[in-house]
This record gives sequence, structure tokens and C-alpha cells, in this order.
Amino acid sequence: DYQKYPIETLMANSLGTKKMLDLALQCRAKLLLASTSEIYGDPLEHPQKESYWGNVNTLSGRACYDEAKRCAETLCMDYYRHYGLEIRLVRIFITFGPNMDINDGRVISNVIVQALRNHPITIYGDGSHTRSFQYIDDLIGGLIKMMENESGFIGPVNLGNPNEITINELAKSVLKLIPESESAIIYCKLPDDDP
Repeated sequence: DYQKYPIETLMANSLGTKKMLDLALQCRAKLLLASTSEIYGDPLEHPQKESYWGNVNTLSGRACYDEAKRCAETLCMDYYRHYGLEIRLVRIFITFGPNMDINDGRVISNVIVQALRNHPITIYGDGSHTRSFQYIDDLIGGLIKMMENESGFIGPVNLGNPNEITINELAKSVLKLIPESESAIIYCKLPDDDP
């Protein structure tokens, strides 16, 4: 949805973060920023370490989200340095689980819904690119550990799955789990600036 609402996305993640930081400061609360792996852009390093600064295109159609999250991280660090606000920075990688929006445009929900509906399974690019998928319970466990950390460690921390699979493997795995599906796999042009 961020591509439909680029300005709103940028403002929610930047100005929205500032408002939350002001509230945390006022209440003397600890703030966890749910950042994203998207801040790395189209990385030149793989896997990305938290010390990696990224390879970003500030002018792309994705920049409203990527740059807003980068701005949010900077704001958090400035509140930490200037005010001593207790913060935690977490960069979330692809997450899946129950109750996902079936129309959210994410690869895992797209493939599952297309297979269930017997629609062609669309793969952007040749399907050889990889993704790591983490289950929501694992993400929540990581967020809790980060918030409960009393050592003063603020992050950033990448939260994801170190095991990657190709998009072709994902599609084939879903089709094995839904043997009654009559979906065929089709290949489409990879979107611009898709990391």
C-alpha cells in the first residue's frame, strides 16, 4: 500500500516516529522502533550485517518507505544521544503467519492465494532470487528479548531467518502443500528497484 500512499507513508514513518519519541520522552518510556531490512536498499553485501549502510536509491518509487525508515532510525539515535532516551532498534525481515491480508502484495500471500484460487502463480524475475521468511512467533520472541535486554544494548538488530530459499522453491513448496491446485507458474518483469 505504500506505493499507493507515498506521502502518507513517508509522514507516518518519519513524523509519526518523532511524535512517538516525544511521547516516550515525556513518559520516560523505552521505545522500540520496528524498522526494516528495506533500509539496506539493493544491497551490495550479502548477508547484510547491521553495520552495513546500504545501497539505496532515494528517488525510486520505493523510497517513500525505505527513506522514512532510515529517517526514523536517525531520529531515534538523535533522541538517544541528545536526551538519553532508552531506545531499541530492530530491522525486521520478511515475516509471515496467520491472518495476513490476502491482498497485501507480499510474495508469500500472493503465491498461497493464487494457488488456492487456481490462478497463475506470478513470479517476478526468473525466480532464482532468494528470500528468507521468518514465522511471526519468532519475530515476536526477538522483539520481546530486545525490549527485556537490560544491558543497554540498543541495536540495531536484524530479525529474520538466516536460511534463504528461491522464489521458485517457495512456489513449488506451496503447490506441494495444495496438491489440488491447478495453478501454473508464470514469470513477469521484475519491478524497478526491487531488492
